[in-house]
Amino acid sequence: MDTETILPAGADKLGEKCGIIGIYLNKVMENQKTDDATNSAMGTAPDGSAEEASYNAAKLAYYGMYALQHRGQESAGIACTNGTDIIQHKEMGLVADVFDGAKLDEMGGKIAIGHVLYTTSGQAHIENAQPFVNRFKLGGIAVAHNGQLVNYDQLKEFLEETGSTFTSQSDTEVIIKLIAKSYKKGLERALTDTIQMIKGSFALCVMTEKSLIGVRDPNGIRPLCLGKLENGWVLASESCALDAIGAELVRDIRPGEIVIINDDGVLSFEFGEHTAKRSCVFEYVYFARPDSIIDGIPVQEARLRMGAVLAEESGVKADVVIGVPDSGLGAAMGYAKASGIPYAMGIVKNKYIGRTFIAPTQTEREKLVFVKLNAMKSDLQGKRVVIIDDSIVRGTTCKRLITILRRAGAKEVHFRVSSPPVKYPCYFGVDTPSRSQLISSTHDVEEVRKEIGADSLAFISCEGMMRALEGLNPESFGYCKGCFTGEYPVSVPGELNGKQL
Repeated sequence: MDTETILPAGADKLGEKCGIIGIYLNKVMENQKTDDATNSAMGTAPDGSAEEASYNAAKLAYYGMYALQHRGQESAGIACTNGTDIIQHKEMGLVADVFDGAKLDEMGGKIAIGHVLYTTSGQAHIENAQPFVNRFKLGGIAVAHNGQLVNYDQLKEFLEETGSTFTSQSDTEVIIKLIAKSYKKGLERALTDTIQMIKGSFALCVMTEKSLIGVRDPNGIRPLCLGKLENGWVLASESCALDAIGAELVRDIRPGEIVIINDDGVLSFEFGEHTAKRSCVFEYVYFARPDSIIDGIPVQEARLRMGAVLAEESGVKADVVIGVPDSGLGAAMGYAKASGIPYAMGIVKNKYIGRTFIAPTQTEREKLVFVKLNAMKSDLQGKRVVIIDDSIVRGTTCKRLITILRRAGAKEVHFRVSSPPVKYPCYFGVDTPSRSQLISSTHDVEEVRKEIGADSLAFISCEGMMRALEGLNPESFGYCKGCFTGEYPVSVPGELNGKQL
């Protein structure tokens, strides 16, 4: 991933940097029955004969990436193999713009990995697009990475001193070069050697001509799950990608686990010492699609519970509850049910406008709020309104939202937030502004309220957020809450920390 984590001025949402997917298709059996979906994925001959079939893992990766598009909109790429060579195609833009049917049919492949990238505008170059592919005499390897390495600079310097050259500013290139450097020791040893050197957050899809590999960092900061197809296996950042291609969710990859998938099945082993699990809590607050299940927790259920706790902690007399589309809707429903206040649509989202942080300048980004969202006067006029959003970063978006609601005739606007105040930067694959640009880092709640123009403002407490998640997963685990508390699961080098303050 791109290692610069400061967003362009004006962005008012945290940006998840990417989504990854891996497809492994088993040998087609001669008696395999095919339906329309299988025909499309496997390229079955017009007469339906399986023995004439050709693999098309690239097409399945495409559908999975489409489902993960919310995790990154800057570039899209797929690398695939038919067992003898690795080919790739990647460009800047959305998945549907980068690939068409002819390109996917041309790529085919028995194994494929795909990647969608979100990066800062200054780093939005094709050189940083993924997957990265390295070819050498022992074979080829491709890597797609979600996360961020905190020791990127040191590792890059080490590799350069030993003869490596770099063509990008992505820490994923460091990972693939470390694997290639140890590849003569064998794939498993190369992977474990590399993983023990890299520090930070990482969920990896790695592909060779014969295998698909999934890796999750020892703290499990970034998500990765395993799915089963009738004729193969899938790795993906979110389970919604599995649903998109008809795969069944088997389980999440465990923190510190490596899975190697080949024709023999799925081999699993752990690397390094056991550490406390600290998955990113913002997956449940904002990043993940509501229909995904991450680490055994249905995302929508987590948001409903956060909204209910928010109502318990900061109830207010009101006539209607509304949510900011899309990630504020679950919490708004939970708030409405717990408070007994009617839920209404309130705000309509223009489906053809991307997330506000895609706009290239601050002025354009702020204007896009009015293009992207509009209020429904029939739901709001003359009413006391509770509006729920997932977070406040700089405060620019919610200030304009409140303006929209007042223009629509809202008598009172009470702003509620289903995450605690974001006071600290993230160093593990989430784009956050510098600490001085985080409004809750420099203002208390009352000062933020005045700045955004709300009649009242309240955030869920850290304790309340954890209470909302309790019981949703029977396994004992924890979360990374560094952006709220400043306490991180992995120590951050001083020079990296200095870039953020």
